[in-house]
Amino acid sequence: MVGATMKGLYFQQSSTNEEITFLFQERENLPVTDDNFVKLQVKACALSPINTKLLAEMKMEKDFFPVGREVAGIVLDVGAKVSFFRPDDEVVGVLPLDSEDPGLCEVIQVHEHYLVHKPEKVSWTEAAGTIRDGVRACTALYYLSHLSPRKSVLIMDGASAFGTIAIQLAHHRGAKVISTACCLEDKQHLERIRPPVARVIDVSNGKGHVAESCLEETGGLGVDIVIDAGVRLYSKDDEPAVKFQLPHKHDIITLLGVGGHWVTTEENLQLDPPDSHCLFLKGATVAFLNDEVWNLSNVQQGKYLCILRDVMEKLSAGIFRPLLDEPIPLYEAKASMEVVQKNQERKKQVVQF
Repeated sequence: MVGATMKGLYFQQSSTNEEITFLFQERENLPVTDDNFVKLQVKACALSPINTKLLAEMKMEKDFFPVGREVAGIVLDVGAKVSFFRPDDEVVGVLPLDSEDPGLCEVIQVHEHYLVHKPEKVSWTEAAGTIRDGVRACTALYYLSHLSPRKSVLIMDGASAFGTIAIQLAHHRGAKVISTACCLEDKQHLERIRPPVARVIDVSNGKGHVAESCLEETGGLGVDIVIDAGVRLYSKDDEPAVKFQLPHKHDIITLLGVGGHWVTTEENLQLDPPDSHCLFLKGATVAFLNDEVWNLSNVQQGKYLCILRDVMEKLSAGIFRPLLDEPIPLYEAKASMEVVQKNQERKKQVVQF
């Protein structure tokens, strides 16, 4: 039984907004008070870096921000107007940016429109650990680049948790997949994926020539779709060391084929007139992969729920096989979030209750 109070994980920003501190706070186990909310016993919560810059842009100013948004659990109670769920239902979802409750807590309240039913044979940790990366992959490949069979797809940093899911989705749709590896361990992981990746480009120590390799693999035609993991906008001397292994924006433009789609995670992408002219000559497009796009647009809620259900169906069918680390207990969540926030984890971290 859950007591009258319980601990939840929150973060607090410094006065300069440059550093954040994670801490546990006591909170009350309140009854459902809103008509469209469900009370959820959390069984697993996956960890992802917090976009503090976006929170500041959205004017979300709080003393303490809740931590943990990718949750799976059991419905304990429902509000008067909840129509999709009943007590004892097993559900999974992503909490909205403005959620008052942290996913890293035993019991929370969630609006029903952010949840879908969890398939019976999918584990709690798999559900929580796949939901967000699955949404990102579907958004990138279905909605931003219109993936279809026999297309060629370059997925940068394919051995990451997101990259692994994106590769599996591209394979499922009959695409030819090329990927980059940042180290020997990543290269070995990509070579074990089945069906196999068409080509693994080793970019460790800056030795991989991404554009040349992609053009060679496609007979000089260029790839149809590129999903980057960030790009370099300037010369290596002018970029921070963390971007050393990333391709330059000119490399991406060079390797794009006619009518190609470049899906970028670089929110501050700068394209000079010659870059735009080259994209124009190829009839190519640039789209931005914003993790929060569905949460920022209420009119797309129905489409978002369809994506959540699709991700769970693919996970249940074995199409998605997430790259998960060993589950961790709640008391280790603070230390784990500090590591995740620095983007130092390759496998998805999931807290199991």
